[in-house]
Amino acid sequence: MTDKTPMMTTEKRPTGLAMTIHRFSVSLKSPTPYFMAFGIFLWIAAYYLFVEGWELPRFNKLPGPVEVITEFFNPDPDWGMSLFTPEFYDHVLVSCRRIIIAFAIATGIGVPLGLFMGWSDTFRHYSFPILETLRPIPILAWVPLAILMFSGLETPVIFLATLASLFVTTLNTLLGVDSIDEEYFRAANCLGSKPHHVFIHVVVPGALPFIFTGLQISIGVAWFSLVAAEMVSGEFGLGYLIVYAYMNVTYVIMVIAMLTLGFVGWLSSALVRLAGNRLMQWRIRALALEGR
Repeated sequence: MTDKTPMMTTEKRPTGLAMTIHRFSVSLKSPTPYFMAFGIFLWIAAYYLFVEGWELPRFNKLPGPVEVITEFFNPDPDWGMSLFTPEFYDHVLVSCRRIIIAFAIATGIGVPLGLFMGWSDTFRHYSFPILETLRPIPILAWVPLAILMFSGLETPVIFLATLASLFVTTLNTLLGVDSIDEEYFRAANCLGSKPHHVFIHVVVPGALPFIFTGLQISIGVAWFSLVAAEMVSGEFGLGYLIVYAYMNVTYVIMVIAMLTLGFVGWLSSALVRLAGNRLMQWRIRALALEGR
């Protein structure tokens, strides 16, 4: 007598990294990345034509792309700053360290704050008006108060970057909780779930897509707030380097610092996006099955 019991087959689910690679390979088959590359090419071409090609009067004081690239890769830079000078990396590392600290503090405070504001109506009624009152105040308006509150030059800069990032993180987390369908809460209550179980298994996972979207925006806001703070209060960093180059009429260094800031900011946003994909494999898998 033969055993006709079907053999159990285990299907190996792709990991988050595999899904990310799959989505990247799919995107290469679409016109989107090529349009992006063409857009960057158009920007560089316009920059070259306005500054070096046509030499328009409005742009006659700006260094052209050829001059900037030549200086950036020059082992013996004419203006004292390039990819081969240790001072360049000192400014980049200082700004990155400040961003990591500010972003970690804003995430550690903003995500729980937004979750509890969306979870508890009573807590929202007390905290939301305060948040909405402080949020419209420009970051530069906080500079004098930050200098008075904190000693030294490092802490005020981190405080200003944290503050700007905190508002974005909190509001996006709150929006994520509000977007959860009420049926999930009713189903959990019908199954006898306790409040803390509902919070852990319904509220937090349901808000994660909005949380990581907010974190990507938050780290960008932290970067331009940090640069503004470094311009006013700081001795190192890319923002300080931009102002220093402007005051000393070394515009090549100013453009190099600006382009470096854009690249580092894009890289940090990409890392946050990758971390979100790793923590939300279920969502990436669902989107991949839908062909998105």
